Amino acid sequence: MKINSSKNNSTLKKGLVFAAILLSFSYFSQQTINGTIVHDGIVRSYKLYVPSIYSGNTAVPLLFNFHGYTSNANEQMIYGNFRNIADTANFLVVHPQGTLDANNTTHFNVGWGGSSVDDVGFTEALLDSLSATYSIDQNRIYAVGMSNGGFMSFRLACELSNKIAAVGSVTGSMTPSTLANCNASHPMPIIQIHGTTDPTVPYNGSAGWTASVTNVLNHWATFNNCSAVPTVVNVPNINLPDGSTVEKYTYENGANCSEVVHFKVTNGQHTWPGSIINLAGTNFDINASVEIWNFLSQYDIFGLITCNPATVEEQSGVEDFQVFPNPCNESIHVDLKIAESSIYEIYSLYGQLLKSGSISMNSNEIDLSNFDPQGYLLKIGGQYQRFIKL
Repeated sequence: MKINSSKNNSTLKKGLVFAAILLSFSYFSQQTINGTIVHDGIVRSYKLYVPSIYSGNTAVPLLFNFHGYTSNANEQMIYGNFRNIADTANFLVVHPQGTLDANNTTHFNVGWGGSSVDDVGFTEALLDSLSATYSIDQNRIYAVGMSNGGFMSFRLACELSNKIAAVGSVTGSMTPSTLANCNASHPMPIIQIHGTTDPTVPYNGSAGWTASVTNVLNHWATFNNCSAVPTVVNVPNINLPDGSTVEKYTYENGANCSEVVHFKVTNGQHTWPGSIINLAGTNFDINASVEIWNFLSQYDIFGLITCNPATVEEQSGVEDFQVFPNPCNESIHVDLKIAESSIYEIYSLYGQLLKSGSISMNSNEIDLSNFDPQGYLLKIGGQYQRFIKL
């Protein structure tokens, strides 16, 4: 199951060579780092883009950008380009390199093709490795991908949700197995961009290996408790020669203010909208990279960054408090501003009460040894603090 048609792939490779020459002048002051780690006895490589605005003094988001089947990290860095956005928004972009499958073709193991490579484990190991060197906001780790890379991003949404805040996919989908066995630990904001005439990953799915886009959207809208009926708006058709139009579907009002957004590209093919590589069937009414970052960047692992938890009646005398360390391991300490004992409650990101008790300035440690690695909300009085257990 090739994710790039041979015609498009050949055109892509020629275009990328020319684009790489041009772009080498534009990104002189930034850093593109070729790195490797060893995971499961395999030397795995990646390309990391570090914008010149990055100083290391402030924790910044990290975006995983996965390439398609037959492609590679360098091609995805140029074709599905986020570097110019990172230059002003100040985030790191890592482009993992897939391994060779039984057909000697680059891939990420998303559950079809008989691959046994642990790409979920590789992603987690790569995140840990980068986090040891760079100042990365652990609440704002995102995954996006083209085609096979989109499948990979959805798999991470299900299997590495304790680390992934939100996910995007362009021309990708979910395998039936991933869809049926998805166990995300928090509401997962999703943005999906897909062409209705995609000949490689069909919009309506294909038995045995890829779910329809509609089924994928319905899954995440239901999982996130979003509105069942989406709001639909027509995107202005600013480029008539591309032969395609776009509708934006938004499933709103999900848990933690999460949304599921779909850009439906009518007559769009297996391409990245707005890319500098103009393959046949590419839509230019939207720029996929811009739309994806504008969506993902609104969220951290707790939900919409500007979302306020449900208001509750405040206990008198309880002021703001701090939680440390955050992220934590087996316990947290709470820095209270008052001497009196207070009641605390710990909630899941779905609002389920998991633990409660009493806390004071002299007894301020909360044991979390029985908690799973993911995000939680600590409530004391009417105040909330978010924290992550590793």
